[in-house]
Amino acid sequence: MRPIVLIPARLRATRLPGKPLADINGAPMIVHVWRRAMQADIGPVVVACEDAAIADAVNAAGGQATLTGAHHQSGSDRIFEALQQIDPRARHDVVVNLQGDLPAIDPTVLAAVLEPLADPMVDIATLASPLTGHELTDRNVVKLQAAFGAGRVARATAFARDGAACAGRTCYHHIGIYAYRRAALARFVGLPPSANERAHSLEQLRAMDDGMVIGARLVDTFPLGVDTPADLDRVRALLAAGSSTAHSR
Repeated sequence: MRPIVLIPARLRATRLPGKPLADINGAPMIVHVWRRAMQADIGPVVVACEDAAIADAVNAAGGQATLTGAHHQSGSDRIFEALQQIDPRARHDVVVNLQGDLPAIDPTVLAAVLEPLADPMVDIATLASPLTGHELTDRNVVKLQAAFGAGRVARATAFARDGAACAGRTCYHHIGIYAYRRAALARFVGLPPSANERAHSLEQLRAMDDGMVIGARLVDTFPLGVDTPADLDRVRALLAAGSSTAHSR
């Protein structure tokens, strides 16, 4: 595999406007995410953004950024445009979509997302972690079903927000990091939203409804995402205290 890591980012955000540039111990959040992706050492890392201020911050830190249109409805659409710009000759056959609000992600967790692609039948790879009791009823926590058994890699069989979907089944906390085969990403962004996707507000259901195979890698913890000012304060404190990674629990 010849992966490339693309990090979609934009300044517009409902709960925490401007969060890619939020200062975390002397560096913008997007720079922390770029640094973690570089430490994973799985391929080049590029930030795909619609705002020149984000690109300037990444470039000033020694990173690479590319500007995309402001019309994109999702990160997958944004990274696909960026991919066409920076790799028109298709040198990279796997595209990792890393959220721009995970400034303390463990680089080894990011690297693990590639493992399900060892199965040639898997189109898209993603991550999952154990689900705690209170998360079962939290609709903001996306649940993933997969038969990991004694292993760490399995095919995802379902995604849901409602904990009732886990009745009699083992569910996991889905981590929204993806590794697409390049052809799968092109196919995915060319599809219209499916009825299931619209009903449940889960983009990955579009892929499954079209018959695409999603493989999952089980990891131990869910990385802390920054969606609110409280999240930002927490990750600042954790990293200032010398913790190399921050988790949601």
